[in-house]
Amino acid sequence: MTTTDTPRKVDADSVPALSKRRPRSGRSGGLRRAVPATTLLWVLAALYGLPVLWFVLSSFKPAGDLFSLPLTLLPHDPTLSGYKTAWDSANFSQYFINTTIVCVIATLLTVGVSCCTGYALAKYDNKWLKVFFVGILATTMLPSEVMLAPQFLVVRDLGLYNSLAGIILPALLTATGCFMFRQFFLTVPDELIEAARIDGARELSIFLRIMVPISRPIMLTLAILSFQWRWNDYIWPLLMLNDPEKFTVQIGIQSLVGAQNINWSVLLGGSVISMIPLIVVFLVFQRYVMNADINAGLKD
Repeated sequence: MTTTDTPRKVDADSVPALSKRRPRSGRSGGLRRAVPATTLLWVLAALYGLPVLWFVLSSFKPAGDLFSLPLTLLPHDPTLSGYKTAWDSANFSQYFINTTIVCVIATLLTVGVSCCTGYALAKYDNKWLKVFFVGILATTMLPSEVMLAPQFLVVRDLGLYNSLAGIILPALLTATGCFMFRQFFLTVPDELIEAARIDGARELSIFLRIMVPISRPIMLTLAILSFQWRWNDYIWPLLMLNDPEKFTVQIGIQSLVGAQNINWSVLLGGSVISMIPLIVVFLVFQRYVMNADINAGLKD
């Protein structure tokens, strides 16, 4: 006679209890692991943010309080005289217009040229393209000051000296932008392109309708970086421009520095004014970069 063990009945109330306990331990473990990393990020943010905060708050101090001892973070008598004097002494409205024209046009052209170049370098097999890519990367190994003289001679011979176009032209192709797009397009499966070709799509249509939309996160990232580069550029506009009506913001800030002395309150006010457009651009476009799905359209 054989006996069979009947399975012990499991209490139905114990199953939900177990299922409720396990996620709680997982959440607590994840929280313990996240606390050190979060603390480190806050410490780094404070280290980077404190000088900026000191810089901004010092722009509201009178000139006599900037170097008074003991140094204080908060201004005792906040004033906007530095901002008003900076705005009145320099033609900031014209500087902002000139710089905005340069930044917008240069950013659009840089993103477009870099996108086309990166796609060609990633998806077309040609030895000369590889040589061209090495040449582009080689430009990052040289100091920018080394290339100032050749660039100046080329732009001058093209008749673009003392013009905004002379500032925009050398900024069209950047090694950083080409590298970013090339690395991104290398992650796009070749099967996606082959499928489009089988369906009868032409190369230009594949690029404009498939590659450009899925590369939107890279485009927005490069657009923010390019706008920042062009807005903060000082040496090249200083070499190219001699007409005060065509000066950019950074040259306008330099004009606030006197020959004998420096009014630091005015200089800080003008510097903070020049930062406002960059902050606005970053706040507007950062959510598009952070929320964009880089792998959109690439599901197997």
